[in-house]
Amino acid sequence: MTSSAMKTSQLPSTPSPSSEPPATNPDYMAKEEDFSKLPSELAHVDWTKPISWGKHHPYPPSEDPTSNNHGDTTTDSGDTPTTTAPPLPLIPENTPPTFKPPHQALTFHVHATSGRARYTTLHLPHGPISTPVFMPVGTKGTLKGLTPMDVTESEALNHQIILANTYHLALQPGTELIRDAGETGGLHEFMGWDRNILTDSGGFQMVSLLKLAEITEEGVTFDNPFKDSDDDKEICAENDGGDGVPVDEDEGKDTTTSSRKRSSPTASTDTSKSQRMLLRPEDSIHHQNNIGSDIIMALDDVVSSVSDDNTRFKIATYRTLRWLDRCFSAHRRPHDQNLFPIVQGGLDTTPGGLRDICLAGFRLRDDKAPGYAIGGLAGGESKDEFWRVVHHCCSALPDAKPRYLMGVGYPLDLVVCTALGVDMYDCVYPTRTARFGVALVDGEAPGTLRLKGHGCAEDYRVIMEGCKCMACCDGNGDGGGYTRARLHAMLKNDNPLAVSLVTHHNLAYMMTLNRRMRDAIKNDTYGDFSRSFVRDQYRGKENGGQDVPSWVKDALHAAGITLDK
Repeated sequence: MTSSAMKTSQLPSTPSPSSEPPATNPDYMAKEEDFSKLPSELAHVDWTKPISWGKHHPYPPSEDPTSNNHGDTTTDSGDTPTTTAPPLPLIPENTPPTFKPPHQALTFHVHATSGRARYTTLHLPHGPISTPVFMPVGTKGTLKGLTPMDVTESEALNHQIILANTYHLALQPGTELIRDAGETGGLHEFMGWDRNILTDSGGFQMVSLLKLAEITEEGVTFDNPFKDSDDDKEICAENDGGDGVPVDEDEGKDTTTSSRKRSSPTASTDTSKSQRMLLRPEDSIHHQNNIGSDIIMALDDVVSSVSDDNTRFKIATYRTLRWLDRCFSAHRRPHDQNLFPIVQGGLDTTPGGLRDICLAGFRLRDDKAPGYAIGGLAGGESKDEFWRVVHHCCSALPDAKPRYLMGVGYPLDLVVCTALGVDMYDCVYPTRTARFGVALVDGEAPGTLRLKGHGCAEDYRVIMEGCKCMACCDGNGDGGGYTRARLHAMLKNDNPLAVSLVTHHNLAYMMTLNRRMRDAIKNDTYGDFSRSFVRDQYRGKENGGQDVPSWVKDALHAAGITLDK
């Protein structure tokens, strides 16, 4: 057990979550005629000033009127007064966490910065996590093709946190069953995982399963995707869940032999074939309390980033603030679970626009939030729009709390967004692309190797020299491994072992990238690292490769990194 995990003995004991989700508080409900009205608590915000709080160098000082963090006034070479934010206090590595109010289950230590990139340790109840970090997605509580031992006992992986999804776990097997698992209960016990877990709230399914969803002020109602023989295909195309297995005939019935008897399903949580599933903010938090994840997400009203319905975006942004209040009110385990709000607002980064409105609402609720997520992206918007939203949010959110960019997992995106100040990422990309026989490798963009391709049929090299994954190395980690030709033949014959090997490799690649980014930040050479990474992928047309995309140049320039150096 890690030293940080041992500290959890100092936390209050965990009571059993209530068997029923809380009722909806009418004080947090808006009338339909008020859906598009600016929340009253934001009526006096000065939208001509940037929305920010808790900022440190190299950012400008915070504009939060309640903050004392206004920086120092100096003069530039032209004797023009300029204001710089104070430096971010750095904490030495291996400093023990102190779990204390107001956030009793999280301690965030920033060890080093390089520009806007940060190397930190996020201490949670099940151990420390070094960031920047990529979190593999195990939607239904498992990483497809890998066991927990494959992940924890491999030096190449050694993940400290994975992601699971509330909507999918509520459908199958049901969070009450998970709550009652084993002696201690919860998803950790259910899946045999003694490290950290983050759960999404189910908000993403408003986009990915929009055909099945009806969104109202109360919550989102999903048609059960398993009620008909073919409807389950709807969920197979999103996230890393949806295995197409029909629902168990006993689903929703209490067949447990546990002494902690599960309550009868309610209208909001029943996932039997005859019922629709209502997911209110209160239900999402109730499910996540049952799951027992270390970081839980607020249920937000999510709109596809490529939608052109501005009214819908406005309604969703305002509703996200109301739903956040309902999530905080429903949260029964703040002493050992951390509830992160999710910044919404579409692609609107204009002063006083929807992202600013959401951020300003979060600023008023900052005392309740141990960290923040940036949502509503990676849905088909242009890369230029993508990075500008990330930059806008990182420039506003407090520097002493973790920032999580949801649904982002392309290696180049991680390198760029870490430069902009992001700490945490998740995406199905590395594991899903492995199931198609595609391996992640260094080199020319897009940085992939198609093992099913004819070019690998007689290639007797491993996927990537120097990689320590179980595909590229033998059991001793000193060479050997599976050649590209062997993996090609196995994949062509649908051998499931090949998928496991490529999955292990792709996750090892992501973990190695994380370590390289952290080392560069520790050495204050992140600018050099990002330049080298980008030039490796984009050699330029004059060298037979591709030119660097303009969005990469612009994003890195915003982070203070010039590629032409």
